[in-house]
Amino acid sequence: MKSGAVMVQAAGSLAPPNEQIAKARRAAQALLKPSPSQLQRGLALHAASIVIEPYGFAPRAALDGDAVRRAQEAGASDNDLEHMMDEMENTRFVPDPAERAEFVAAWKASGVTCVFQNAGRESQDPLKLLRRLGYFTYALDMMRDFVVRVIDAEDIVAAKQAGRAAMALSANGVPLEQRWETVPSEMSLLDTFFHLGIRMMHLTYNRRNMIGDGCAEPSDAGLSDFGRAVVAAMNRRGIMIDVAHSGQRTSYEAAKASTKPMVASHSSCHALHPHYRAKTDAVIRAIADTGGFIGICAVADFIGRSHDLVSMLDHIDYAVRKVGVDHVAIATDFSYRSVHASAEYRKIPARRRLHAGWESFWPTPIARYPEGQETMAWTNWPLFTVGLAQRGYSDTDIQKLIGGNALRVMRAVFPPRPRIPGASAVRQ
Repeated sequence: MKSGAVMVQAAGSLAPPNEQIAKARRAAQALLKPSPSQLQRGLALHAASIVIEPYGFAPRAALDGDAVRRAQEAGASDNDLEHMMDEMENTRFVPDPAERAEFVAAWKASGVTCVFQNAGRESQDPLKLLRRLGYFTYALDMMRDFVVRVIDAEDIVAAKQAGRAAMALSANGVPLEQRWETVPSEMSLLDTFFHLGIRMMHLTYNRRNMIGDGCAEPSDAGLSDFGRAVVAAMNRRGIMIDVAHSGQRTSYEAAKASTKPMVASHSSCHALHPHYRAKTDAVIRAIADTGGFIGICAVADFIGRSHDLVSMLDHIDYAVRKVGVDHVAIATDFSYRSVHASAEYRKIPARRRLHAGWESFWPTPIARYPEGQETMAWTNWPLFTVGLAQRGYSDTDIQKLIGGNALRVMRAVFPPRPRIPGASAVRQ
């Protein structure tokens, strides 16, 4: 791997907007120990590049703990409280000036151009998917001065040129009517959600559904005949297929059935750490053969070994050796949380939860923030690029890994925006 293929004009910076971000950056730098030249090269390249996270989360706001407590004391149901808290986390940065300032500062600190935001619950229920999609539709409408909605890949290019952020919307499930009358009628909502802005969908989420088996199902039964029809319909519509939470056989068979590039947006390499959320070499190769990519995540339990940024870089190296640099990306599966989040949560009385949600099927517990996780904080994205520079990747290859591969797949999958005679070329 040769270095120095791209001339960099902008100088990167690690100046943190708050101590939370500074602490995570100190941890990552202490782990990587980059030389001054490696640090400068990585930061400058990151600042100059289109950076795309193909599955992640925009910065999350703190809750209004007092408001949640009052609702709970007034007898709100668990379902009502869950919706209330979800809405606050994903929209409170709009009306609250302090949360809005932190949202913008954290996003700028990450240097990420575009996030593929999970804008749907882990479900195939259209109403569940619509509720969270509504939060982000509102947030994007109200934050147009800073972040733009992605309809096609060129929106991301335009956002970078304009110095703005961009958000593409994804769903953790394929919306189905669930009437089971005909195959076409079951898939009719694909068009609806595409029109609403969703550009990527999970085929399954951990459990089995009518499309195929999820990654946590022990039988690993694969893609159903209905699932093959869904893959074909998503190809036709221009929705990116995501098998991050699908079983190995479901993932492999979906790749063999797809005529467009598809992805495992946020996963890891089973050969390095045999977790059920990881992908085997055969699956990674099948995805690469579609022209797609595997996104390496930053969830410590899924990457194993030292459970830190070094482990994440090891998974990137392994995937690149197996399928080439054109078929690997980075997707943390983590978000930045407001500095006020913990204090607001402490205001809320504890609730007894009797059962986990249906789709939240985890055979083994997930340690959400173990030692080492801090080095992979979302705002440490510039140091991911520094880490790649340390490992000898060329500037051109680094730019593929941090955004170029995702942009290429988007261009191959998403239908181009129609050219309307006389319409303004300026994107809003």
